[in-house]
Order: sequence, then structure tokens, then C-alpha cells
Amino acid sequence: MLSFSTMTVYAEHRKARFDYEILKTFVAGIELLGPEVKSARSGKAILNGSFVSIRGKEAYLLGADIAPYQPNNTSESYESDRARRLLLAKEEITELAEAEATKGLTIVPLKLYNKGRFLKLDVAIARGKRKFDKRESIKKRDTERDLKRTL
Repeated sequence: MLSFSTMTVYAEHRKARFDYEILKTFVAGIELLGPEVKSARSGKAILNGSFVSIRGKEAYLLGADIAPYQPNNTSESYESDRARRLLLAKEEITELAEAEATKGLTIVPLKLYNKGRFLKLDVAIARGKRKFDKRESIKKRDTERDLKRTL
């Protein structure tokens, strides 16, 4: 029996934790085409600037760019930034829909990784940080770095 205990992160929205205050996270499956899976596993996925939107009773990842796996062998109708459906439980989708309807809250993807043989996406309900909050996080990070250097 094979063990799939290692988790590889293929794409990460690094600035999300800096720009947003993360309130709650969810793990979602993502519906991809075969070449998109190969492309994501080879590191050609970009989550920067992407977000999650609820349409009806389904969640979609919008603005994420997954480049074609083999550009010369890809059909011309392929869209690298198409809407991709997220696989979540009904209760999670309703919670995300309520958060999306609340003013000041947004839904952002954090990272794309594998769990066993499946690709998963960490999605978070977040509130945008103000300028002074960002300055605080920079100060905190710098002081922690200085403490580690002295030790």
C-alpha cells in the first residue's frame, strides 16, 4: 500500500495574509481538466489577485491563472483564467454566501496543494486590513526577526 502523507504546495497567495485578516478557513476540492492538473502540479498556477464567488448554490474560483501544460499542444479554446468550480459541502457554501453578502468581508484562496492524489484549495473568509494594520504586522515581523538574530 502506498502512503501519500507528503503535502506539496503548488501555488500560494502569499500577499493574502498581509492584505487580509483571515477569519475562517475551509478546504475545498477544485474541479480541473486533466491538463490543468498537470500544469498546476508543475507549478504553473497563480493565485494572486484571485477570489471566490458564490453563484446560486455553487462556489467558483475566479481570476486564478493556470497556464497550459503544453502551450503548443493546447486547443485554442482553452482559457487559462476561466471560472473553476469548487467542491464544498452545502453548509460551507451557505456560510460562504452569508460572508460574501456581509459588507467588508471577502473570500480569498490561500494555497493550492495536494492531499493524497487530489488537489485541494484552502479558502478563507477575510476582512481587508487598513494601512495601519499592515504597518503593525510589518513591525511585529521585524521585531521577531531581530529577536531570532540575537538568540
